[in-house]
Amino acid sequence: MIDDLQPSHCKVKEPLEILLGKWTPVILLNLMHTSPMRFSEVKRAIPDITQKMLTKQLRELESQEIITREVYPEVPPRVEYAITPYGRTLEPILDALHKWGIEHKKRLQSSH
Repeated sequence: MIDDLQPSHCKVKEPLEILLGKWTPVILLNLMHTSPMRFSEVKRAIPDITQKMLTKQLRELESQEIITREVYPEVPPRVEYAITPYGRTLEPILDALHKWGIEHKKRLQSSH
C-alpha cells in the first residue's frame, strides 16, 4: 500500500494535525472507553490537563466531528461529550500507534 503513495499526494498531515495534540489521544481513548462523559469526568480521568487546555482540545475535536457536545437544559447545566461513529474510525489508528509505541520503547530499552 505504501508503494502506491506518492509523496506529492500525501494526506498524512491532516490526520496528524488532529492527533498530535498532547492530550488528544488520551481524550479520545477515554471517550472511546466511556462515552458519554461529562466535562468533570474527562478532567478527572486526565488530572494533569488544565481546564483551559481540555476545553480547547474538546472544541477542536467537536469542530472536526470526532466528538459531540450535548448541553442539557438543567440547572446547573449538564454538558456531555461522546465519541461519534466517525470518531470511532480512529480506533485502529490509535491502536496501531499504541502497539508501535510499546515495541519502540522495548527496542530502545534493549539497545541501551
